[in-house]
Amino acid sequence: MAIERLIAGIEKKSRVLNKAERRRVAYHEMGHALVAASLSGVDPVQKVSIVPRGVGALGYTMQRPTEDRFLLTINDLKHRLAVLMGGRAAERLVFDGEISTGAADDLQRATEVAIEMVTKFGMDAGVGNRIYAPLPQGFLGAPQDQMVSASAATARDIDLAVRELVEAAAALARTILERRRNDLEAGAALLLEKETVTAAQFEPLRRPLPQDTAASPPAAEAAQPASAEASAA
Repeated sequence: MAIERLIAGIEKKSRVLNKAERRRVAYHEMGHALVAASLSGVDPVQKVSIVPRGVGALGYTMQRPTEDRFLLTINDLKHRLAVLMGGRAAERLVFDGEISTGAADDLQRATEVAIEMVTKFGMDAGVGNRIYAPLPQGFLGAPQDQMVSASAATARDIDLAVRELVEAAAALARTILERRRNDLEAGAALLLEKETVTAAQFEPLRRPLPQDTAASPPAAEAAQPASAEASAA
């Protein structure tokens, strides 16, 4: 419980959501959890909750590592991006494309990961194998000319590469949830009933998909141009 408070914050049961908000949060969090349960290289899901916590969290998905990791591959990071985009992907799928402000923190974290993949770890072939951002702290909120040490043309290439990574992750998350729609519906219903669900209570959170069903989305879908999308908490 102490670790849970440290990771997710203190419970805010006084923060009462209406019925529609609780339903949306349930799908959002179960979206994160099912994508995490479907991909390699991510920490296993321990618990999913729609009990508000901390300053602004309306729910949370808790993942705990099973071993120390000192290196992450490009696929590990892409899969972690997909987990971060799983909540918004679930909202798009269930609510006919109508998204909410609930993914603000997810988008920030996904953007930070993608920026580091491109500018610190040389994980985009188009941008190349060099470091463009030796800054130790996060990038969001900094002016563009302080985010990267590159020419204007290269900075644009970096921006496009980051957007492509995040959009590809969102497409992968949606593909997984479309194939696991029954699990998504059952998991959200269980969350609405119990508010907090562990992996032991909901077996699909522990059952990995066959390797072919967790593959990347079709090339035509992944190749679509990324679109900028603003969000607010």
